[in-house]
Amino acid sequence: MAQAAEAARTVILTVDDDPGVSRAVARDLRRRYGESYRIVRAESGESALDALRELKLRGDLVAVILADYRMPQMNGIEFLEQALDVYPGARRILLTAYADTSAAIDAINIVDLDHYLLKPWDPPEEKLYPVLDDLLEAWRCSDFRPVPSTKVVGHRWSARSSDVREFLARNQVPYRWYSAEEPEGQRLLAAAGQDGQRLPLVITPDGVPLVEPEAPELAARVGLATTPAADFYDLVVIGGGPAGLGAAVYGASEGLRTVLVERSATGGQAGQSSRIENYLGFPDGVSGAQLTERARRQAAKFGAEILTAREVTGLEVNGAARTVRFSDGSAVATHSVILATGVSYRQLEAPGCNDLTGCGVFYGSALTEAASCQGHDVYIVGGANSAGQAAMYLARGAKSVTLLVRGSDLSASMSYYLVQQISEAPNISVRARTVVESAHGSDHLEQLTLRDMDTGRTELVDAQWMFVFIGAAPLTGWLDGTVLRDEHGFILAGPDLTPDGRPPADWELDRPPYHLETNIPGVFVAGDARAESAKRVASAVGEGAMAVMLVHRYLEQS
Repeated sequence: MAQAAEAARTVILTVDDDPGVSRAVARDLRRRYGESYRIVRAESGESALDALRELKLRGDLVAVILADYRMPQMNGIEFLEQALDVYPGARRILLTAYADTSAAIDAINIVDLDHYLLKPWDPPEEKLYPVLDDLLEAWRCSDFRPVPSTKVVGHRWSARSSDVREFLARNQVPYRWYSAEEPEGQRLLAAAGQDGQRLPLVITPDGVPLVEPEAPELAARVGLATTPAADFYDLVVIGGGPAGLGAAVYGASEGLRTVLVERSATGGQAGQSSRIENYLGFPDGVSGAQLTERARRQAAKFGAEILTAREVTGLEVNGAARTVRFSDGSAVATHSVILATGVSYRQLEAPGCNDLTGCGVFYGSALTEAASCQGHDVYIVGGANSAGQAAMYLARGAKSVTLLVRGSDLSASMSYYLVQQISEAPNISVRARTVVESAHGSDHLEQLTLRDMDTGRTELVDAQWMFVFIGAAPLTGWLDGTVLRDEHGFILAGPDLTPDGRPPADWELDRPPYHLETNIPGVFVAGDARAESAKRVASAVGEGAMAVMLVHRYLEQS
């Protein structure tokens, strides 16, 4: 019975931009495998990747992926290369014409291709099914072990349920979502002995029910590392955004005993981005989640520890050691520290927004909610790149997307390529010089009052979804009294500490602070938390790498 249930939710995915070919492949697959496997078809590489990501979040298994080579925007090899990040264990087949066989052979090295099929594949009994039979058998007999997914039972319009789903998704933990009002959700509640008054209910892969779990408990129960393996390190990196991940990769790869501590999920704000198109080396763009997962795997490969759901509350100087203290009272000691704490989106202070946060009002992309926006009117507050990337992503399925910006246009704060894409999108509109006056709704967002900043005129609009990107505040309050910061809370380092040519008053060394070094020797800063930083993914990664170079210089002279 267990094997039958597992097969029932195991997927064979096919993608081809020719609708006729796509339907023909799916028809032949269903004829042979439809009783044992779900056959999912897509007509573009992007839509197939979206389907794979959705399957991943739900904890579904993908056994085989068939992709046509000649597709516009993203060919079959490019698609399979990205699909490999989502389902590395899936077997991969490329459908090619006779003229493309050399490309198929090249794909064996690029994406570890399992097989290529020449079109047409008729009769399937001779050319298609024997190949699929062998690959499915190899998939079942490989070292791949399906991991039972985490189950989350909650209310659709629940801030805490939304937080849990976002935490699991951003940490790449597969889960299945069940509404507490639906029969299956009610059955799970009954099995856990719960009446549904306290939600969400999380059921771990080994069947342990967690009621309204906090992030540290949830992280530990779903297999994320939360406790340091040692008491002393060469380098502690605080923050898991691009700067922190870059520092962890370079620190660990260069032989430093490195631990990265993240309070929520690796990736930071960049990890929530639906599409980053101006990052070097990704001409077709890359999602923040994909870039984050690659960087996390890379850091782990070099031996860096990555701790999740651990909040740092203090930094102390104890002779040559630096002590990092956690919210639970524990601590680790280290030779050096890199502060890569990043920033958080500022809260919208309009009446009603606070009560509806997580219930239609979201800060950041909240990509787990994107599927629910299908066919709805969506409002996005903000005019920087993160808001533009979210608008382009949500516009794929939303009825309309409206950008609300305080400025007269987008050009002042958004990259040119995004401004152009938004201007060409038929269902995206921009309302300049417009702010949210208030938000309305009982248990979820229902309406917004918008105000024209020039005329003062207000307008009431229907809205179920609002995503807010209104500037960033540094996550540095816990450093008060220890590390010098500017009036906005951003950390001062290097030349910013010596504007008059003299080091800080409490500086004890006979050299000035290094470029990214704070007023505490051996404590460096990288990324968005640094005063006057560029606030771009590439510069954050570069600063993380540079900080490690300066750590080495500091350690050599200590």
